[in-house]
Amino acid sequence: MRDFTYFRASSPDDARQRAAQTGAMLLAGGTTLLDLAKCGVAEPESVVDISHLASLSQISADANGVTIGALAKMEDVAGSPGIRANYPAISQSLLLAASPQLRNMATIAGNLLQRTRCPYFRDPGTFPACNKRTPGSGCSAFGGVTRNHAVLGTSEACVASYPGDLAVALVALEATIDLGDRQVAADDFFVLPGNTPERETLLERGEMLMAVNIPASPVARNSTYLKVRDRQSYEFAAASAAVGLELEEDGRTVRDIRVAMGGVATKPWRARSIEKALIGKALDGSTVAAASRLAMDGAVAHGGNHYKIELAPRVVARAILTMGGLA
Repeated sequence: MRDFTYFRASSPDDARQRAAQTGAMLLAGGTTLLDLAKCGVAEPESVVDISHLASLSQISADANGVTIGALAKMEDVAGSPGIRANYPAISQSLLLAASPQLRNMATIAGNLLQRTRCPYFRDPGTFPACNKRTPGSGCSAFGGVTRNHAVLGTSEACVASYPGDLAVALVALEATIDLGDRQVAADDFFVLPGNTPERETLLERGEMLMAVNIPASPVARNSTYLKVRDRQSYEFAAASAAVGLELEEDGRTVRDIRVAMGGVATKPWRARSIEKALIGKALDGSTVAAASRLAMDGAVAHGGNHYKIELAPRVVARAILTMGGLA
């Protein structure tokens, strides 16, 4: 780790002003920044501590939805009775992430802004070629071990997958990200790598993630997050699905549905083709299976990650059938 200057922000405005300076990085829970600094990826010139700004750690709800402050702890949000009752996919996505120790430290903003777990990105000493770290240097993943890499949203510059769980649920439930002076849909906040994989979100220098807003809805109340991984705990998703479902009064026909996937794309992936295929249809195993296969339209395997093209539709179908009472 390189030496850096430490500042303790006096307010959100002070934090934003200091964060606008070249080489400045924000410190909240620290579980992401310290990790990146230790492996040599993050080398801040100054660290701006915002962990004590209590105004950014509140969870507030009304009939229209819930607002979760950027500095709210993952464990507090996951355990909130209101979140568990009205936005279960949010609670489940958080409880399936990391470990209890980390969740008690990590913040919502830090979770959303975490960087990829691509080993080629996180080991600059061994793999100097990484377009996320050094634009134009190349991608060491091509021709390498790609089992955990993306099959959707990739480009010739990058195939690294987005690692988080919460963001997948937020995209499915059509949450918005509060950046202070503007509101951005969660689905738009995360961007595809294209030719600029070093840019992963719409966050600009001098901006700070202030809160997450999730609208109340029937699909939010009847939602789930299903995560398939190599081991039962403390592991990133091989494939995951956040599903919200609203049925007609007959209990079988889909009135509304939201689907997003994780572990398989370079950003949280909204599966609108599945939603379109199922709205107005009666749920049954074959209909759901056929619609779920649409999730992989445009998917491209890169060596060892080819299994995700078969796995992801199964995960989506299982989540939908579970919410429909058919699994």
